[in-house]
Amino acid sequence: MAFIANSNLRTITKNTTDDDDIKTTLLSRNITVNGRRTSVRLEPEMWNALFDIAKRENCSIHDICTLISIRKNPKTSLTAGIRVFLMLYFRAAANEEGHARAGHGDIKFMKDRAGLTDAAMRKSAMKSEHNSVRM
Repeated sequence: MAFIANSNLRTITKNTTDDDDIKTTLLSRNITVNGRRTSVRLEPEMWNALFDIAKRENCSIHDICTLISIRKNPKTSLTAGIRVFLMLYFRAAANEEGHARAGHGDIKFMKDRAGLTDAAMRKSAMKSEHNSVRM
């Protein structure tokens, strides 16, 4: 099993077989936590959310990550702590009015936003069933 890094695409491909290539779009960035430099790998959407929160809170991502590091469970990784923080931050800001404006509460709206049809959903479900039988 080989890992191939492509810095242009910022993806890592885990080569197993031609049919089973697994790609990740995790981005690795250096941050400073408690005065120490470390790297964290997150999805681009998570980085964007972290930068948005830092802007809203008038601080740096380093400040936020330091707070997360101090408050997280010691058995939890910093990366997991950041993901949990992001979910809790936006969850605390969510309210019924916001959910209504976003069209939440109806799977049809979710599928429309994702550009999925019922046929595509069935095809994906069949593929998942097929893959679980092969394992």
